[in-house]
Amino acid sequence: MNQAQQAINQLIEQTEKSVIGQRHVVEALVIGLLANGHILLEGLPGTAKTRSVKSLATLLNTEFGRIQFTPDLLPSDVTGTEIYQDLDGKPQLHFQQGPIFNSIVLADEVNRAPAKVQAALLEAMAEGTITVGDTTHQLPELFMVLATQNPVEQEGTYPLPEAQMDRFMMKVTVEYPEDDAELDIIRLVRGEELGTGESGTVDQSQPYIETDIVLEARRQLPDVAVSDLVERYIVALVMATRKPERYPDSSLSTWIEVGSSPRASIALDKCARAYAWLQGRDHVLPDDVRAMAPMVLGHRFTLSYDALADGISHLQIVEELLDHVEIG
Repeated sequence: MNQAQQAINQLIEQTEKSVIGQRHVVEALVIGLLANGHILLEGLPGTAKTRSVKSLATLLNTEFGRIQFTPDLLPSDVTGTEIYQDLDGKPQLHFQQGPIFNSIVLADEVNRAPAKVQAALLEAMAEGTITVGDTTHQLPELFMVLATQNPVEQEGTYPLPEAQMDRFMMKVTVEYPEDDAELDIIRLVRGEELGTGESGTVDQSQPYIETDIVLEARRQLPDVAVSDLVERYIVALVMATRKPERYPDSSLSTWIEVGSSPRASIALDKCARAYAWLQGRDHVLPDDVRAMAPMVLGHRFTLSYDALADGISHLQIVEELLDHVEIG
């Protein structure tokens, strides 16, 4: 295991100390960071979604911006705006950057903002740029949007359009913790109150993970080998959402209305390579693809009326995919 792999695994371990019982969430955040993708965190209130993002940003010692999405939010509240400034007695337009110009951006309750705001966020996620007036501004090289939403409360929300959902490399479901984890959470918060636990959200005795380490890790990902067998397995999984009739012994054709786009194949390939790299391997196994499939594919197809009527979830359909699509 090289220096970059050791540092990134240390990042996971340190984040876990302040985000208890959510190992899969922490791993997903780091995989998204390595694969240069954006993540949607969906979970009930109090499940440490915001805490996870803030802990990650603190350990990376990088610029962190938080946007609390509300129905009255304007696009300029996200991107920034041009303002008049009086320089040497001459009024000039000056661009004042918004919170999107940070390396780690938390879009809290992203589905509470109207379409115009979501469109402004979409350009940033898709292109890594922001256009204000006639000028296009470049976002930081290390740039990642981590959005949260509540799956239960739908009053006063604006569902994310399919195009924007597809821009998220992964959608991570954040569940309530188990008994032992809940007990550790109580003790952690009590320790923070007393000043005897973690300082803030991270252990200050541990060194920060430099941004250069993350960029070096990204440069190593293309060297992770993907065999023809694994490539065909990725394609077969995605094609099963588009042509479910290929699997007559399953319920896929009954449950899926619209299949996944080519972004699903690209994202599954990137995330599988990042997952294999974290395990210290230089090649991808089919199990790496299977491990990432629920988070990568779960939000990229549309459920049919029958699936909705029967209460079938996206993750149940991904499990059906994994059960019926053969490797090789």
